[in-house]
Amino acid sequence: MRLRTVLATVTAGLAAATTLTAAGPATAASSSSANACSPSVAIAGFSDALDKTTYEGTFVGNFSALAVDRNGQIAAVSDRSSLFTLDAKTLQPTGVVPLADENGAALDSEGLVVDHDGTRLISSETEPSIRRYSRDGKILDRLPVPDALRVAPAGRATANQTFEGLTLLPGGRTLLASMENSISGDSKEIVRFQTWDRSKGAFRLGAQYGYRTDTGLGVSEATATPDGRLLVLERGFTAGVGNTVRLYLADLRHATDTSGTDTLTGQDGVRLVKKTLLADLVSCPSLGATAKQPQPNPLLDNIEGLTITGRTKGRLDLLLVSDDNQNAAQITRFYSLRVRLPR
Repeated sequence: MRLRTVLATVTAGLAAATTLTAAGPATAASSSSANACSPSVAIAGFSDALDKTTYEGTFVGNFSALAVDRNGQIAAVSDRSSLFTLDAKTLQPTGVVPLADENGAALDSEGLVVDHDGTRLISSETEPSIRRYSRDGKILDRLPVPDALRVAPAGRATANQTFEGLTLLPGGRTLLASMENSISGDSKEIVRFQTWDRSKGAFRLGAQYGYRTDTGLGVSEATATPDGRLLVLERGFTAGVGNTVRLYLADLRHATDTSGTDTLTGQDGVRLVKKTLLADLVSCPSLGATAKQPQPNPLLDNIEGLTITGRTKGRLDLLLVSDDNQNAAQITRFYSLRVRLPR
């Protein structure tokens, strides 16, 4: 299945999976104002069909990352050490593989890339780490990680605040992992993006960049666009209020390589990654969605995963997913968005 056809299949699945979608995908595609979250972003639909379900004895949820497989299916990683295959039309699971480290211990799996050969690159927040897995869950390789980005006391990172996003830049030669929050010594709102360069089939440590988040938010995903920029999800949660989720376009060009910079303060002459707000998702129409806890918009939940499923009439087609944390007050929800990127 070609990439450009995946979104049509996914949005059809979203519409079929729930009766809570308003104004179908065709409407969202035909007008920039229909179902608009902002001048650049429109929502085509959502689905709660997988919320609190199981597949072959495995809980379906805790999703933290999505990727389009080479056959057009959707790969989805759970932070409870499960790798799912989802049908692109219905989003229903068609397979699940358990994941573990070299000692058989569970992972906190957060980022996912399907490489050109079909193998899976998966990041875990535990150490943190990035490992290459076969389709059946066998470890094939492990990438090096800078000492400073390791969880303390081995490094300067905080547990559960490390490699949240993972993406392969166009051409397949550069891999990028986004830290969720800052490391000790850096300004609280500056997180590091680490890259690896592929040479002779192996990934070696590459450049590193600083990215400033909005106050109180962390980076939950970073996904490369076809032109080499990044879609960055920033997310936060306030008890009694709910989630904040913002979609940014980020540009690595002209940013300083910070791999040799010990501390990032934002006032040290370092050029940070430039970012442009595409949409605050609180402004999306709710489409009749309901929430299980207070939310500023009932459509919102703990959105962690994002993948580009194709292009339609100059727009990028996105599939997002929320991590329900296997919590009764949260929802496993899929979202279909369409985004027109500024030049």
